Amino acid sequence: MKVRVLSVGTKMPAWVLAGIAEYEKRMVADLDFSLVEIPMAKRTKNSNIEQCRKKESDALLASIPSGDYVVALDVGGRSFSTEDLAGKIADFRQRGDNLSLLIGGPDGLGAECLARASERWSLSALTFPHPLVRVLITEQFYRAISIIKGHPYHRS
Repeated sequence: MKVRVLSVGTKMPAWVLAGIAEYEKRMVADLDFSLVEIPMAKRTKNSNIEQCRKKESDALLASIPSGDYVVALDVGGRSFSTEDLAGKIADFRQRGDNLSLLIGGPDGLGAECLARASERWSLSALTFPHPLVRVLITEQFYRAISIIKGHPYHRS
């Protein structure tokens, strides 16, 4: 199974890159996980936010491999436990599905991305900075794989 996190934004701080690299390293044998950075549309004080979001959404949609199951991270999406995520991953693996997970820019995902997604997931009702979301989602995929494998990293 391939998991691609398609995220708007580039030039992340070193702590973000280090956190992602640590969890990717831990799950490399169990999950083909990758993070794809999509450039953020240039914003100025006179920018049309809807046009910026549309440009980012078009780039996200163009980066989704054909046949992938698409999930949008959205504050209004469904929240679930890490155990539920492990179950979803196990189901995806059993069906042979690859997953593309979409993370929008500072103004969120465009309507086109939300329409393309088969599901919407929420990490929390809280608002997180986008660099932190990358680390959180990578760690949660590692934790879910740990549950599937019966590894002691996750303790219920």
